[in-house]
Amino acid sequence: MKYLTKEVKIGIAIAVALGMLIYGINYLRGINLFKPSTYYYVKYANINGLAKSSPVYADGFKIGIVREIYYDYAHPGNVTVEVEMDTDMRIPKGSSAELVTEMLGTVKMNLLLANNPREAYQVGDTIPGVLNNGPLDALTSNLLPQLEVMVPRIDSILVSLNQLLADPSLKSALHSVDATAANLKEATAQLNVLMGEDIPQLTGKLNKIGDNFVAISDNLKGIDYASTFRKVDATMANLKGITDQLNSKDNTIGLLLNDSSLYNNLNATGANAASLLEDLRLHPKRYVHFSLFGKKEK
Repeated sequence: MKYLTKEVKIGIAIAVALGMLIYGINYLRGINLFKPSTYYYVKYANINGLAKSSPVYADGFKIGIVREIYYDYAHPGNVTVEVEMDTDMRIPKGSSAELVTEMLGTVKMNLLLANNPREAYQVGDTIPGVLNNGPLDALTSNLLPQLEVMVPRIDSILVSLNQLLADPSLKSALHSVDATAANLKEATAQLNVLMGEDIPQLTGKLNKIGDNFVAISDNLKGIDYASTFRKVDATMANLKGITDQLNSKDNTIGLLLNDSSLYNNLNATGANAASLLEDLRLHPKRYVHFSLFGKKEK
């Protein structure tokens, strides 16, 4: 090493640094320069933004990466993707390479392996490519027709909404709602006062009334209802007996109340008395004689 000049040492250091840099960059891209690999090609009409160093999966397991992408300028619509895979990977004939667009917009390649144990693609063969937009494609195909139908309706709804907002009656209604809210606020305040002051007083009075009812109930418990009802029954029986006697003609009061001849006699007597009083008023001298000097002789 002592025979190497300073310039040679610097050159060797630069070469080693460049080699490490190239290896590090490729390692970060997923390319292992010291690991043996095989190459296949996949042709597409559209790669939907597939980039170099994108992973390649088979049954969800990473088996390789996209090494290069070539666009056929002489025949537009043809894109060739060079894929680097592990040497142990066997791709049966009939398999295809599918590009899947994920929700975040990233594109990945999935190998759809066929069930063909006899034939397989050889290194450097071209695998047919399939494009699958994934959830975005299903979302677009399902929603776009519905959106096309809904857009005119949404437009008409917006026009109606603008007309409604421009209607003066809406402002009046909003003012009415504001006034109603103010009244509700005032009513709430009054209700709070009622609940805080009047209701406790009313509750206290109701409690007193309840206590009085309890006392009355206790007093009513001490009453002999059976004896009371027997007395009431006896009184009713007596009243019934008196009523029967009043309706009967076997006694003086019954005759007085039920004999019509007595009423007629009393009526006639009253009429005679009235006639006598009238005659007394008109001819008093027939009935009264008064003299200061005694009886006058005829």
